Amino acid sequence: MSDFPASWQFRSPRTRLALWFGWLCLVALFVWCWQVMNENTIWMFVQDAPRQAADIGGRMWPPRWSYLGELMVPLWDTLNMATLGTLLGVILAVPVAFMAARNTSPFPLLLRPAALFVIVASRSINSLIWALLLVAILGPGLLAGIIAIGLRSIGFIGKLLYEAIEETDIRQVEAITATGASQAQILHYAIVPQILPAFWGITVFRWDINIRESAILGLVGAGGLGLKLQSSLNTLAWPQVTMILLVILATVILSEWVSAKVRGALI
Repeated sequence: MSDFPASWQFRSPRTRLALWFGWLCLVALFVWCWQVMNENTIWMFVQDAPRQAADIGGRMWPPRWSYLGELMVPLWDTLNMATLGTLLGVILAVPVAFMAARNTSPFPLLLRPAALFVIVASRSINSLIWALLLVAILGPGLLAGIIAIGLRSIGFIGKLLYEAIEETDIRQVEAITATGASQAQILHYAIVPQILPAFWGITVFRWDINIRESAILGLVGAGGLGLKLQSSLNTLAWPQVTMILLVILATVILSEWVSAKVRGALI
């Protein structure tokens, strides 16, 4: 007698039952979330939202082109914040990445968990929250924004870089080790050359992201275009808001283009 069933079935009855139970739980979760959302929602405001959006959109157009000259210094501050913050993040993330990688950590049982914790902590806290904390500690200004961008960048750069380190070709490491090289020489001649393209690509990519994030840090007092945006929103100067948004959009598009070109040349 054959052990195979008489007719082929895509899923077993137990699998189908588990699948239907999963869908039932998903629907129940959706209904519960919908009830939580509706508990404090004022639907009269929601119904009036299209009219309010059209009203604000009419006030925002046309943009105030004469305001463009006043945005050049804040734009320069935003670019400096992103660049210096990225540089700070790279300086702090590189040693963290080498300590987090299994094949380069000097004390895997001690340093690797600590390095992974730093990476997770950095990625868990948004740059806007970092800026809020640092503005409260250091006062308003670009310094708080630069440090906030740097602290946020540690997790991003550190995670991608340590994964690149762990994926290096072991044969090159074994070849350098066979020559009697020290650990520093193995790191310099076998591992670093393999990760350099990934390192530069990650750095440029993070710089591109930091330009977008630094544009809004001024909302909490960290300077740059966000400070002008907050001031215009507070005074209901909608044509100025449109001009600021257009400058941010143009800056992000340009940085995206530069980032793509540089990464394409390096990788």
